[in-house]
Amino acid sequence: MGESFLELLDNLQAERTINVVSARHDTGAAFMAEADGKLTDQPALLLASRGPSAANLAIGVQTAFQDETPMIVLLETPATTPQSTVGLPTADLTAMFEPIAKWSGRTDDPSEVPGLLVEAINNARMGRPGPAVLAVPSDAWGVPFDSAKPVAAIKQRQTGALGRSAEAVAQLVDDARYPVVIVGGRARSAREELMAAADELGFSVYNAFRRQDAFPENHARYAGHLGLGIPARQLDALERADLVLALGASLDEVTTQGYRYPTPSQTLVMVGTGMAETRRRGLTFRIDSEVEPFLKELRVVAKPRARRASAANAAVHTFMTPPDTSQNARVHPVDVIRVLRKLAPEDTIVTSDAGNFAQFMHRYWMFTAPRSQLGPSNAAMGYAVPAAVAAKLAEPRRTVVAMVGDGGTLMTGQEIDTAVRYRAPIIVVVFQNGLHGTYAMHQARAHGRLSGVSIGLVDFASWARGLGAAGYTVDDRDELGPIIASALVRQRPCVIDIRTDPDVVTPDVRLSGLLGASRPAPQTE
Repeated sequence: MGESFLELLDNLQAERTINVVSARHDTGAAFMAEADGKLTDQPALLLASRGPSAANLAIGVQTAFQDETPMIVLLETPATTPQSTVGLPTADLTAMFEPIAKWSGRTDDPSEVPGLLVEAINNARMGRPGPAVLAVPSDAWGVPFDSAKPVAAIKQRQTGALGRSAEAVAQLVDDARYPVVIVGGRARSAREELMAAADELGFSVYNAFRRQDAFPENHARYAGHLGLGIPARQLDALERADLVLALGASLDEVTTQGYRYPTPSQTLVMVGTGMAETRRRGLTFRIDSEVEPFLKELRVVAKPRARRASAANAAVHTFMTPPDTSQNARVHPVDVIRVLRKLAPEDTIVTSDAGNFAQFMHRYWMFTAPRSQLGPSNAAMGYAVPAAVAAKLAEPRRTVVAMVGDGGTLMTGQEIDTAVRYRAPIIVVVFQNGLHGTYAMHQARAHGRLSGVSIGLVDFASWARGLGAAGYTVDDRDELGPIIASALVRQRPCVIDIRTDPDVVTPDVRLSGLLGASRPAPQTE
């Protein structure tokens, strides 16, 4: 940040309620801010100077925009008083953020900054949450402000309108044979109310993509996770449904399985604030309300039907049972998830990157505790390690595990140093197969050959020790238990470099099968 926020940073040191974190890279800082907002529902403050610093924030801000995460971004613009800019970046990138921000503003008048900050906070939190970006001159923070402190607005709930909406939806629920719920991240705070509604009204419940902590996956009414590469039988409940309630969920491409669901014959009810318009064939109702008060009203007026026949397969949990990997010569990703899930505390927070390795976590971890998953729905690589640092700082008493591929680790893994400096004992599990696995899988399917997907072997354990963390290397499945158990009790950041089988690219696909029996899978050693 250089000299961009000198007075602001100096004053923040005196604020006991504010934790100032200096990341190793702007992108890492952006991911940290997004993860903190996603975990706490409160916007984190992200600072960036002109030029490269601001540009590096883009991927984290876009993640917050797509994932509906509150965030406040302050960008530096040139000072109001003339000064030398020799050697300093002068590019103002404020306009670059407009397509990926919920709200953006700019001022050259220091007296307007407090009011605009309140406006940014209001916009970041109200309706559909998201990033609010404010560009401020670098010398504005030292200007005295003598006016009354602006007050943030409080959103009022319209009980009458909500009650009428709940009554209308109750009629649909009463008439439905197989009502299904898709629950998203903005319904996390309604978890207890949703479990009660599912039991009383007979809902089968799906978790949206990478929002598996919204509804416990060991609940009797759990129907599945609408993610990538899921087994076909996991869609049974959604296929049979005649009514679909999307609660605080973004019906994105992955959650809808390529916009296949809800089908035109299924009635859709969308509940949430500030919802974007969606075009679909079929009957659609939109309820502009937070999920928890809506469910409370719905439970009052809908007829209890706990014995309603479930649309979910009675054996719905069988797809979460890890397969037998005893014949696998190298460490299988399933082995990693199995051992971690057995040894880690129930309320462990799991952060993850994009990548094929994450499909093993999605299928076999079984999320049961609230606010225990942090992952980007926009396929951002490099998210897991910075997100884990933010999660541990926000929830210091909980175990935090970052699951990341070797490619993602090499993008933002230097934030392990941030974890060391701030004494945040996270555990980083690196699934190292020497490949960009997702690209390799698609290339093998499309062309039967690979190009530009090799990463090569990296000694992540030695690298971690160089950054001040503990480092472990796992080449054999028998080493998993002792090493993971050791990492879980260490009071310092730990990196576990696990050399997984490059042939196993998803829970259901082997690379050699896509390339053909005559062509072996690539080796990493």
